[in-house]
Amino acid sequence: MKADIDVAQKRPITNMLSIDVEDYFQVSAFEKVSPPATWQDREWRFEANTDRILELLEQHQTHATFFVLSWVAQRCPDLIRRIVAAGHELASHGHGHRRVNTLSREEFRHDIRYAKNKLEQISGECVTGYRAPSYSISPHTPWAFDELLEAGYRYDSSIFPVKHDFYGLADWPRFAGFAVRDTHGAWRAGASEDVQPAIRELPISTLRLGGRNLPIAGGGYFRLLPYGVTRWGLRQLNNKEEQPFVFYLHPWELDPEQPRMRGAGWKSNFRHYLNLSKTEARFARLMQDFHFDTIKAGLNVT
Repeated sequence: MKADIDVAQKRPITNMLSIDVEDYFQVSAFEKVSPPATWQDREWRFEANTDRILELLEQHQTHATFFVLSWVAQRCPDLIRRIVAAGHELASHGHGHRRVNTLSREEFRHDIRYAKNKLEQISGECVTGYRAPSYSISPHTPWAFDELLEAGYRYDSSIFPVKHDFYGLADWPRFAGFAVRDTHGAWRAGASEDVQPAIRELPISTLRLGGRNLPIAGGGYFRLLPYGVTRWGLRQLNNKEEQPFVFYLHPWELDPEQPRMRGAGWKSNFRHYLNLSKTEARFARLMQDFHFDTIKAGLNVT
């Protein structure tokens, strides 16, 4: 453990911190019991929870990328302005948190353009980054990269190189690169933007163990695993592989008092509610143990 710390001190790496701003009732695991038509009448907790994250970031002098639903932005524009005023990056999470593989190409086009326009109108900032709800860009949506490029996005962070029942492209490279179109017209991972068209792709970070990619960098995994395990895995990425990682968190994960959703099933409830009371303290420790900046800065996207 001491050797890991010594190496980190000699060779500091700036990692990328991301916050996916959606409320507890908008997560994909609850989509059957919480359709969009019910959202307006539910208790909104996204503003207070996101403000708490902003406070923690200020305390630790850390900047992050906020992937925000334009549904949220329209209902609380002052929150968006506070995010930008604090020096954080504003990016798009789409509008209504619908998974890409549930949309037609035309619906996806409307969603990402509408979200980008609304976020830019409210913030006065150019939005260059996108993250799909539940990391849902997949081989079944090969047109998604085309639409992102045509809409004016410069980078995407929607691919999780793991196997999961909601998401995952297990064979995608684990670190930042490009999504490029090959000679047959299909999109694939690439190492250079010289092949056109191309878009920067930042996969969600995983730890390679036993020939498998294991989730290590945020969300429910951050709440499931003891903090010491998470810290060890992330240090492996920084120290052994000498790569930055991208970490993600949702504001609702700091809110153990949020209303309980009914009818979603034990698996969804377990994933969502596990260790919510521990997230804030773990997040504070994370910012003490690692150095972070925005995705835009980490990828050097202009």
